[in-house]
Amino acid sequence: MSETGSTTGSPATRRQMLARSGAVGIGIVFTGALSELFTGTAAARDLGHRGYGPLVPDPAGLLDLPKGFRYTVLSREGDPLRSGEGPVPSNHDGMAAFAGRHGRVHLVRNHENRASGRAPVPVLEGLTYDPEGKGGCTALTLDHHGEVLSERVAIAGTAVNCAGGPTPWNTWLTCEETEDKAGTNGYTKDHGYIFEVDGADPRRTGAVPLTAMGRFQHEAVAVDPRRGVVYETEDAFQRPFGLFYRFLPHKPLGGTGSLRAGGRLQAMRVPGVPDLSSIQEIGARFDGIEWVDVPDPGAVGTPIRHQDFGPKGITHAQKLEGCYWGGRSVYFVSSFARSADGSAGDHYGQIWRYDPDRRRLTLVIVFGPDTDVQLPGESPDNICLAPGGGLMVCEDGGGAQHVYGVTRRGEVYAMARNRQNTGTPEDPEWGEFAGVTFSPDGSTMYVNCYDPGTTFAVTGPWRG
Repeated sequence: MSETGSTTGSPATRRQMLARSGAVGIGIVFTGALSELFTGTAAARDLGHRGYGPLVPDPAGLLDLPKGFRYTVLSREGDPLRSGEGPVPSNHDGMAAFAGRHGRVHLVRNHENRASGRAPVPVLEGLTYDPEGKGGCTALTLDHHGEVLSERVAIAGTAVNCAGGPTPWNTWLTCEETEDKAGTNGYTKDHGYIFEVDGADPRRTGAVPLTAMGRFQHEAVAVDPRRGVVYETEDAFQRPFGLFYRFLPHKPLGGTGSLRAGGRLQAMRVPGVPDLSSIQEIGARFDGIEWVDVPDPGAVGTPIRHQDFGPKGITHAQKLEGCYWGGRSVYFVSSFARSADGSAGDHYGQIWRYDPDRRRLTLVIVFGPDTDVQLPGESPDNICLAPGGGLMVCEDGGGAQHVYGVTRRGEVYAMARNRQNTGTPEDPEWGEFAGVTFSPDGSTMYVNCYDPGTTFAVTGPWRG
């Protein structure tokens, strides 16, 4: 999901460098116009408290939670899929939960496997795009008690399935975070697409790339439920950094399969701002946002972010990751920016809000810096709105890894801590969290540990 994880050879994050130097401090600074992220419900107004209390060490060494909360392990990589199709794949990433019949819940889960993935998604006839692709999705069905009824392959033969987003018609859009073409890394087809997945009936959607939505290093998407516009983030690792896109479908809100009818792909231009990382002031607002047609959405010859958008250029940003729809706006995350990497400015995480009615972009939240490797608060990644009105954010940085919550007053608290050490006692490593989402009734939080791939269901005294 990110170049800041425990992958060998990735650059050290600020927290890793501080850990090595022994530096400690007061925690994080978190500022922003948080009221923009909440609906104003009574439940949201109650979330002025600082979380749910301290985390309690888990005797099993898997997941620390506040007192009164408990977890169930729904699935772990390497265990047999209940369908008998093979082992549970590795690298659990983005995920969403959908309501089913009779109180059931359908979970659709990404697997960010690259060409060398250790536990690939099993290849199945009718559900496979490229037999040499190791990524894809699996789908779990839970009964009204939260017990796993089934677990099966939902799509296979894709690559580096990072995040994505749900649609208003209850399907999952899974995103490939790669631009590899056929002939690269053994692939037989081009990659870098979005695919639609029906968790209740995967064979209804199959394995068809939504080519009109662009071929680039996709991260996440969010759908405007009124207009049907799909917003897309690009997590490009090197300059020029990624773009923020919108896709205008020919058949908006047409239900399953309608995105195959094509549409127009456009990139966001903020007049006078070539790089979002140059903006540091909370509440900074830009009106008259422009959307420019992408010259070649299929990136046949040139990656989209390298293409010519005219004399005014286009607006880039480093590490564009999480994306979600809230209220009447779309929010998207820049996980961090480093001038040493070529960004115009430095930050430890931003959340931007785009209001399509006003054509207005606003910087609403800034994270960091975090100076204690045991505290949450660096490099926000997957993000969702909690039923009580708060935010839940997956951390993807160095040191200890958390799911952390954010109250409307700007208070940050740890909701969960990964205890699965993939390193050594002397040099511990903890896998990032990913795919945080809630059940349709709000009673359960589902979240993945990326490595070792583990899917948790967390229940307890959720407010609201």
